[in-house]
Amino acid sequence: MTVARTICLGFLGVITVGTLLLMLPISLADGSWNSLVTALFTATSATCVTGLIVVDTGSYYSFWGQLIIVALIQVGGLGYMTANTFLLILLGRRSKVRYRIALQESLDSAGLSSVSQLLKSIIALTVVLELTGIFALMTIFVPEFGWQGGLWPSIFHSISAFNNAGFSLFEDSLMRYVNVSHMTIIITLLIILGGIGYQVMMEFFFWLQGFFNQNKKRFRFSLHVKIVTSTTIVLLLIGFLGFFASELYNPETLFPLAWGDRLEAAWFQSVTTRTAGFNTIDIGQMTTAGLFLTIALMFIGASPGSTGGGIKTTTFRVLITCTKSVLQGRESVVLYERRVPMDLIMKAVAVAVGSIMIVSGSTMILAISEPELQFINIFFETISAFATVGLSTGITSSFSTFGALVITLLMYAGRVGILISMAALLGDPTPSALDYADEDLLVG
Repeated sequence: MTVARTICLGFLGVITVGTLLLMLPISLADGSWNSLVTALFTATSATCVTGLIVVDTGSYYSFWGQLIIVALIQVGGLGYMTANTFLLILLGRRSKVRYRIALQESLDSAGLSSVSQLLKSIIALTVVLELTGIFALMTIFVPEFGWQGGLWPSIFHSISAFNNAGFSLFEDSLMRYVNVSHMTIIITLLIILGGIGYQVMMEFFFWLQGFFNQNKKRFRFSLHVKIVTSTTIVLLLIGFLGFFASELYNPETLFPLAWGDRLEAAWFQSVTTRTAGFNTIDIGQMTTAGLFLTIALMFIGASPGSTGGGIKTTTFRVLITCTKSVLQGRESVVLYERRVPMDLIMKAVAVAVGSIMIVSGSTMILAISEPELQFINIFFETISAFATVGLSTGITSSFSTFGALVITLLMYAGRVGILISMAALLGDPTPSALDYADEDLLVG
């Protein structure tokens, strides 16, 4: 049982339990038994914090079914290993080294000595931010639905937004709130905070703590935080400008809105595209340019150690900087006056190439099995599933049983990670004492 297999089997176990629970009559609004494929798809989408659905969550599932989905989202967002190790701490038991290493792998944490403290900080930070989101959303839902009807949507959407899940109790996601600025601000803040990763949030917390305590010692942000923050800001701005330009005169998306609402809708789409899955405009009616921009941003995704998916912002930044270094004739990759180790560069290349291979192969399989669907829509759905985004052009429910199972596997592989998935299949590498001579070859 390797570390990678522990993580993969952990997520698989949560999905299995979720599937069984969602099949029960108590989980459905009409009290009937749920089909296996529908329950499996929903449980996988919730655990992998994706948000793709084959049935309407708000009308198809009962309160108990929706509660199960929220629980799966929470476990999937925090990660199976986080929840498992935290339970061991609550029980007063010392976590085994194997589980601590697995937790390090799943959170991309640099060391093992502070894992327990890290877990407590993660749980506390998650609770505080989700509760803040709940109280903020209550100011929208309670006046509209009353206290009894507004509390549950506030809880559901706050957890779903912070964990970048994209599940909504409304059939049109959040399109009905496209002109509600309050909703745009709350949901986008929750998505961004959930997508930048716990390490980034914790370092900013310690920086603010030192600032308000007037600590004269200069706080140094890690290279990880610098790359994540700068890359996230640039991608958000590119997405905002790109969506505004490509959809401005589209009569089915931004054009009918007032100018202020157009700006807010373009910003919301830029934020949610990078793994959240909510939408305030009709994705199926977007222009080809808008769909292509969405695909690119979804593939990049969120940041390591976050609730989001994709190849991650750090991977994208390392690859871009590596390309720049080659074009400038440099022999090393330097970011913020720090040299990036070769093993990290190789890992970034492996993540990108492996992701491209899986997405390409899955797209080809779906194009063959679902010939009645347009290629751009299939490609969009494939990227959305693998990057655990959850945005859809509206074809999710049109897939055959085989197509739905392919999407299910994509969501699972995207959540546990391409490298962990391959390591679980291949096992730990065998050490070798051999070293080979260098030899040049033509490339490019």
